[in-house]
Amino acid sequence: MNLYIAEKPSLARAIAQALPKPHKTMDGFIVCGNSDHVSWCVGHLLESAQPDAYDAKYKKWQMDHLPIVPVKWKLSEKQQTKKQLSVLRKLVKQTTQIIHAGDPDREGQLLVDQVIHHLPMKDSLRKQAQRCLISDLTASAVAKSLQNLQPNQNFASLSTCALARTRADWLFGINLSRAFTLQGQIQGSQTVLSVGRVQTPILGLVVKRDADIEQHRSATYFEVEAHVNIHSNNTIFKWQPSEHCQDHMNDENQIINPKLAQNVASRIINQSTIITKNKIETKQQSAPQVYNLSALQIDCAKRFKYSAQTVLDTCQSLYEKHKLITYPRSDNRFLPFEHYQQRHNVFKSFIHNINLFDQDLCKKFEQADLTKQPKCFNDKKIGAHHGIIPTVKSLRSASLSQHEKNIYQMIARQYAMQFFDLFQSQHQNIECEIQKGIFKHQRSQCVQMGWKTISVFETKKDDADILKININDEFTCTDAQVLEKHTQPPQPFTDATLLKAITGISRFVSDQQLKSVLKETDGIGTEATRASIIELLFKRGYLIRSNNKIRATDLGKALIANLPEHLAKPDLTAKWEIQLKQIENKEFSYNDFIGPLCTELTELVSWCHQPCKQAYPVGPKNNVKRFKKKTGSGFKKRKAS
Repeated sequence: MNLYIAEKPSLARAIAQALPKPHKTMDGFIVCGNSDHVSWCVGHLLESAQPDAYDAKYKKWQMDHLPIVPVKWKLSEKQQTKKQLSVLRKLVKQTTQIIHAGDPDREGQLLVDQVIHHLPMKDSLRKQAQRCLISDLTASAVAKSLQNLQPNQNFASLSTCALARTRADWLFGINLSRAFTLQGQIQGSQTVLSVGRVQTPILGLVVKRDADIEQHRSATYFEVEAHVNIHSNNTIFKWQPSEHCQDHMNDENQIINPKLAQNVASRIINQSTIITKNKIETKQQSAPQVYNLSALQIDCAKRFKYSAQTVLDTCQSLYEKHKLITYPRSDNRFLPFEHYQQRHNVFKSFIHNINLFDQDLCKKFEQADLTKQPKCFNDKKIGAHHGIIPTVKSLRSASLSQHEKNIYQMIARQYAMQFFDLFQSQHQNIECEIQKGIFKHQRSQCVQMGWKTISVFETKKDDADILKININDEFTCTDAQVLEKHTQPPQPFTDATLLKAITGISRFVSDQQLKSVLKETDGIGTEATRASIIELLFKRGYLIRSNNKIRATDLGKALIANLPEHLAKPDLTAKWEIQLKQIENKEFSYNDFIGPLCTELTELVSWCHQPCKQAYPVGPKNNVKRFKKKTGSGFKKRKAS
């Protein structure tokens, strides 16, 4: 018999539906009409063993035990899912072929691979395992995936990449969390301090932003506006100070001398204005590509103030429960060409679904031109995933929650935009000379709304029609004003801007070579883990959210202040992400990745022998045993007794 091992029960049920009937649902598996069995994991059935599994002395946190580096790594069976692991243990004894049906990403690959390698079976059975990649839970898509099985060994590098990340997180989180907690205790701290390769740089971003805000000192500067009568229209031009004004300007080339600004304003009133430049250009803007998870989370944070975790949880429901969208934990924004051939059915389905609760939006969808072939359909740009789009599943009733309706519409809009015309606008840049001073005016005008017809984000209102003027035309400056302005501090992070900072992490990296490489990547962490890592920082008391603003707490600030500077910056974890991708692409080895990390851990533990630079806030004592492992986030503690 064939044994399909899915990552979750929902995926297992979808696979079973594509296999011959009748089906018989058993305890922990499904028997199909052709005797194939479909079973599942419940997330991770296995987890990295705790330090005391290697040596009982590690139950007590002591600095002289660190760093803890296992020679031979161990996995432990999770207590709450032991029953399901036992089901799989019995099934593999009966099977002649295993089909790995984990989620189509590095974590999904490792999750099922670990089960296959953990359970006793013949080597030949393990080596001959097949891989089924499913990113769309509709019956037709699953059936097609079942017809395109590949040798599971082809994905070994993906599993190795995930294994390297998992073990690096264990080494980094276990050792540094213990080391910095013990360092803090010497200074009187009663707080468990969690350090993680992704969570700590994210916290560092927020702490740095808060410091920039607190240290900002507002400065006054001045602008001069000239009011010019052009064809009976009052048109405002802004003065452009020349290099002769450098002594009266700040580092941002803004005038700081009010007397100079007043002098310019008084000299230009009722003076002749000569047009010296009139440039008009038409710009075209393509629709943004279909969503990956981060882009969707950013837009939902802007539109609905949803947290990253809320978006991920809602997407999982749309994918697993309702089967209305494709695999949501995607980092890709392209689509395979075969999806282009399904466009008519996709449109028909999501228009039917959305019509149940938003008929006005469905009328706008009618403007789509399905004869277009958008650039997002590109087989060469597809990796393990493709972009998130609606499926061909139709709802029988408007049974979605409000969150589900909102996010489903966002995904449908983004997909539909690909089949709309370009957004077109005209831009006019005018320069004039008044009393030998240069003044500028800019305006824009929408020519064609195109895909912005269905965008949830409003287009900037047009200034006015394009002015019909020529070079050397002469007008009169009827009035002038001096505007007093003040420099503003940077804005606190929001869910949207923090996610954008994480995915565009190259802007915060100091190493120029690393910066250039990171511009090609999609930030630190993974699509699947960023949301949980951000939420973890809130749960551990390092961040707070108030009025949609994200700020660091005193505890979070103290932790960053007491860490070596490079741990609070994204450079290190960004470098890890690059190396993990290289492992996935078979360009870098597991040992080359883990070896230097172990050497660095020894140095960091030694660093923790010195006193803290900043005292931790006094608060209630945390239970050292209470924290559970979060992927990519830090460390794992044993359950409280």
